[in-house]
Amino acid sequence: MIVHKVNGKAPQLGKDCFVAETAAILGDVRMGDNCTVWYGAVIRGDDNSIEIGDRVNVQDCTVIHVSEGPAGKVRIGNDVVLGHNATIHAATIGNHCLVGMGATILDGAVVEDGSLVAAHALVLGKTHIGPGELWAGVPAKFVKNISPEAVKRTIDEGVKAYVEWGKVYSEVIEKGE
Repeated sequence: MIVHKVNGKAPQLGKDCFVAETAAILGDVRMGDNCTVWYGAVIRGDDNSIEIGDRVNVQDCTVIHVSEGPAGKVRIGNDVVLGHNATIHAATIGNHCLVGMGATILDGAVVEDGSLVAAHALVLGKTHIGPGELWAGVPAKFVKNISPEAVKRTIDEGVKAYVEWGKVYSEVIEKGE
């Protein structure tokens, strides 16, 4: 894993996090407990800060980056799944959210609690996705509201599975298998 200080600020990882050997976490990044950062993912807090809550899953080849200025920070809540090849750039994501594979969320966008951004969606800058909403398309548009039961089934089960996979991979790497 690549973990480096940038501009005098070093990443801070919570307890029981798994970070793959080929992932990079750079600069002003604060990550909560039980997070997983998978192969090829890049979390780069160079021009601004990145705050990641507990039990966040950053899947393979995902990129999280910031912009300069007060609006350029990244905030990601608790219990979030960021699918393979997702890009999060200077945006805010609430709790219990899923960002699908290949989705892009641009500067100033807000994804509120319990929402889902579909695979390959393009969420334009300053878009506001309300709580419990599904958005899809290029550019992303509102599709429908999501029930709390669907959020629990889709997002919370994914979060739990990736916390467990993080433990498995940590053991595999520790044993050198």
